[in-house]
Amino acid sequence: MPGGVDIHAHIAGPKVNAGRLLRPEDHMKNTHKRTPQTRAGVGRSVPSTFYTGYAYAKLGYTCAMEPAMPPLEARHTHEELNDIPIIDKGAFTLLGSNWFLLERISNMKINEMCAFVSWLLYSSGGHTIKLVNPGGEETWAWGKNVCSLDDKITYFNATPRKIIKTLAEVNEKLSLPQTIHLHTNNLGMPGNYEITKETMECLRGIKPKKGRETNVHITHIQFSSYGGSDWRDFCSEASEIAHYINKHKHVSCDIGQIVFTNTTTMTADGAWEWALRGITENLAWSPRSGSKWMNAQVELETCAGVVPYIFRRRNSVNATQWAIGLEMLLSLNDLTKVNISTDHPNGGPFTFYPMIFSWLMSQKARQDLLSRSHKAATERSSLKDITRELSLNDIAQVSRTSAANILGLTDKGHLGVGADADVAIYEFKAQLDNLSKEYKAIEKGFSNAKYTIKDGVIVYKGGKIIASPQGRTYRVKAEVPESWTALIQDAIEERFRQFYTVTLNNYAIQKDYFPREELIVTKVR
Repeated sequence: MPGGVDIHAHIAGPKVNAGRLLRPEDHMKNTHKRTPQTRAGVGRSVPSTFYTGYAYAKLGYTCAMEPAMPPLEARHTHEELNDIPIIDKGAFTLLGSNWFLLERISNMKINEMCAFVSWLLYSSGGHTIKLVNPGGEETWAWGKNVCSLDDKITYFNATPRKIIKTLAEVNEKLSLPQTIHLHTNNLGMPGNYEITKETMECLRGIKPKKGRETNVHITHIQFSSYGGSDWRDFCSEASEIAHYINKHKHVSCDIGQIVFTNTTTMTADGAWEWALRGITENLAWSPRSGSKWMNAQVELETCAGVVPYIFRRRNSVNATQWAIGLEMLLSLNDLTKVNISTDHPNGGPFTFYPMIFSWLMSQKARQDLLSRSHKAATERSSLKDITRELSLNDIAQVSRTSAANILGLTDKGHLGVGADADVAIYEFKAQLDNLSKEYKAIEKGFSNAKYTIKDGVIVYKGGKIIASPQGRTYRVKAEVPESWTALIQDAIEERFRQFYTVTLNNYAIQKDYFPREELIVTKVR
């Protein structure tokens, strides 16, 4: 297969590092001694940087994207990305609650918006526009949140709908390689499937750039496909969301599959992490795993939260969440529009991908786990009735090809002329036409690649890392006319003089931070 591509995994930056600081007990769950080819490493749900690269290589993955980078802390993010060996990577720049945009979003012309976004993406070394709970991050700074697309954001003449539509239009006008990467409002809350549908619908009229059908990527969509009015009648609405995506071409998504394990949740959606902290306290879990919480507000730009969490198969909500992700992917007709993810580490560590592959390829694997999980997973989702089983070709599609295409990485996700010579070779201890019945062989085969080849060099063989090259960093430079940039230059400089704790000259990331840069240049249309 081509090397795996993880479209959404929190692997670097201040939020991830905060998770490491918050959870010393997580370090001891997975320790690795150094070898002649590798550095020592620790961590299970929030592994250290070097071990992150080794763990991906073991799975046959050669590319992963950090999906939530505050521009002010981009330098930290890229320092950690550079630490991660072997894999190629990139980072998505957070824009959904940026003050400069919020202040001007109702009256700034589209050309000025394009100039600002172009400058901010290049200054932060970003690959994609990322929106998290649009407007809600800023509202959370005042102890509040937004609940609908038309809620007014505290102290600004803006709404989530306006933010989403405007930045989607900017994204397409700049001809960026990927659509906006959207973490929807009300994520994680019962009944949120309605605002997810409304969000997708409000973007239907925006024309994608040439060669692409989609104009939005809904990230970890499992967390945005919930029915019910509260946790007592919580249920799946995956079939409703899948039905919408099957009918419309403008949406892609990744799953955000949960696994039953002890993990560390982290997101720029600080309001949701505060709510999750309350949930874990009410469950009265041990102090080691459930009552910690960390919050951060990044000046004028975004926020973040970190909370440890245990997904339990005997918990009715967790069991239903597990079923929702699988139900969603198995209900989508077009596998080019969907990728496997766990929203690492939110739904569980990326090291559980082989287990997820086995659930998708084997109805027996799903039924066996359903029988051992809370009955809510059977009663409140349609997973038990789904007989579809993905093939090895399908797995290659949803773990490699689809992600590469959605990211606009033309050298990834395929084998042959023009590919970047990233290859994963797997061995299965079962007949290929019998894998669905021997699903343990699926998990075992994908857990330990026979060979992982990066840029034509064998990096993993026989259960060991044998080479540790520096991967490339993908970032974007969207070229706009100088006259557009001149319209906002003075306003940007004034904003930094008045409010930022760093000068404008110290804000942008120097080229030295990209030892193997893959610069994607686009032109405004």
